[in-house]
Amino acid sequence: MLVVLNFIYLYALAIKQFKQLTHLYTIVIKGKPQGPYSLEELRQMEIVPDTFIRKPGMDDYKEAHELEELRELFGFAKPKHTPQYFASFDQRLMAWAIDYFIITVIYAIITATAILFIEEKEKMLGLVTFAIVLIPFTKFLYTIIGDCSKTQGTIGKKLMDIKVTDEHGIKITIGTSFVRNAAKLISNIAFGFGYLYMFLNKKQQCLHDAIAGTFVIKDRLL
Repeated sequence: MLVVLNFIYLYALAIKQFKQLTHLYTIVIKGKPQGPYSLEELRQMEIVPDTFIRKPGMDDYKEAHELEELRELFGFAKPKHTPQYFASFDQRLMAWAIDYFIITVIYAIITATAILFIEEKEKMLGLVTFAIVLIPFTKFLYTIIGDCSKTQGTIGKKLMDIKVTDEHGIKITIGTSFVRNAAKLISNIAFGFGYLYMFLNKKQQCLHDAIAGTFVIKDRLL
């Protein structure tokens, strides 16, 4: 028992030391790096949102308001960025195809398994028809949830390295996500013009994106 308690104590001590080492900050004051400082030491200093700060693991300095722990410490507002790189038509189409494929495969497996226990052909046909109807409905619900999730997109979008944002590159709300995906009906009804609309504007918004005020972006130019 004593060995276990000693192990727990040493583990907790190691975690504490690790946090101390990874929470040492170097700041730029009057153009010169100074520090490192702990969070408690930073609390006593006059840190402003655009103070350049660096901590272990960072390749370069960032402004203070870009670090979550400093936003919490000083009450800085979350930084807002204007998206620069927008997803191309083929990236969005591929993401859509991946999502549809995944959902279709899942329903195909479920339906095939259920059919094994059904003998009447009418019931089999009804089950298959029901599954076909559910696929686009499931895709609709899944996309609503995925676009406003932490990843800002579905599995297809994640694989294509694109995501849905508002005008500042921030995650959209579930209400905005619903409007965006419901507005796709307009894009489809207009003989596909809603999707071709992205070729008519520099930010490559489809019609439903313009209606909801959303953008589909990528992190890099290529």
